[in-house]
Amino acid sequence: MLRLIFFIAFIIALDIYAYQAFRFLVKGRWGTILYFLITLFIIGGMIYQFSTGGRRNMSPLTQFFIVSFVILIVCKLVIIATMFGEDIFRLVKGGVNKLTGNTQGGAIPSRRKFVSQIALGLAAIPFASILYGVIKGRYNFKVLKYTLSFDDLPEAFDGYKITQISDVHSGSFDNAEKLDYAIDLINEQASDAILFTGDMVNNEASEMEPWKETFARLKARDGKFSVLGNHDYGDYIDWPTPEAKIANLDRLKEIQKEMEFKLLLNEHHYIEKDGQRLAIVGVENWGEGGFKKAGDLNKAISGLAQDDFKILMSHDPSHWEYEVKDHPEHFHLTLSGHTHGMQFGIEIPGWFKWSPVKWRYKYWAGIYEDAKQYINVNRGFGYLAFPGRVGIWPEITVIELKKSGKNA
Repeated sequence: MLRLIFFIAFIIALDIYAYQAFRFLVKGRWGTILYFLITLFIIGGMIYQFSTGGRRNMSPLTQFFIVSFVILIVCKLVIIATMFGEDIFRLVKGGVNKLTGNTQGGAIPSRRKFVSQIALGLAAIPFASILYGVIKGRYNFKVLKYTLSFDDLPEAFDGYKITQISDVHSGSFDNAEKLDYAIDLINEQASDAILFTGDMVNNEASEMEPWKETFARLKARDGKFSVLGNHDYGDYIDWPTPEAKIANLDRLKEIQKEMEFKLLLNEHHYIEKDGQRLAIVGVENWGEGGFKKAGDLNKAISGLAQDDFKILMSHDPSHWEYEVKDHPEHFHLTLSGHTHGMQFGIEIPGWFKWSPVKWRYKYWAGIYEDAKQYINVNRGFGYLAFPGRVGIWPEITVIELKKSGKNA
């Protein structure tokens, strides 16, 4: 409760400071009242929705308040940053004037109004970006292609193609046509195997039921493989009984089987070709910082030969950071997801990549390498909580394996 009070107080303090920019536009007492009522309405709506089960079902009304809250915070932070810069300038100038005895440096209302207009203009940029992210961005699927070379890749697998998808979060979908397009886009890649790296649902197995036939249309010559993500266990909602929670996970496992996904639960599967093989290793969720640690890497590789070529599926990239890359066994390629790239950031392919999630995860999007071991952190197929994506688009990853010394 105390945290909630501090949170509300912080938001109101931001609002009061940001009001400096709006007060030149807001006329009269009722305009001022309306300005602050909008903030109270959004914050109150958020608290009410999440305290009455909104987190569980993510209804359109809940999503409305989430979007409104994000717009409120992001845009006003831009305004505050601009106004604060001007306040610092005035403070420094006032101090200099006082030291030098200059009495001509008083406040200039017209300059303050100009800075306010600049602040509002800058705030319009994230406002428009967020609206685009909600209307178009969440289904703006991108196919990202990589070629990775390995000295010890079995000859028969030179040119082998893998499609990775992650973080479906099926409980958030609301557009069957866009989803059909994405499934067709995956099939167009004609990959040898499809690997799904967890978080099929937000909370409940029933969320996948309406989309089961859609995902069953995914095709790959050597099959479809999957692992569990942190959301698949149903840990983030209250269940009437422990048995109901267990039954929910059992049903999710059944659904994956019905869609012809081979779910790997701390185990491995060999793919054989021309008398050679590579191992698909799948662990349950293992996450740092309070996330479930059900993954058992040693159990998953039990029975593998040391020189087997290994592709590991592990939902959370912190697993690679803390256990996988320094493991005595060599994992050639790890596939993860989980971060979503925070569904918010700036990317210029090949040049620049930034998201606030980098302050939480060292490996958060794309390909990373350490001691000839690679990880790909998929930005996610779906979306969670915030019903959109801004700058970090939903991803379909295609990775081609090459044997070093061969022509790409």
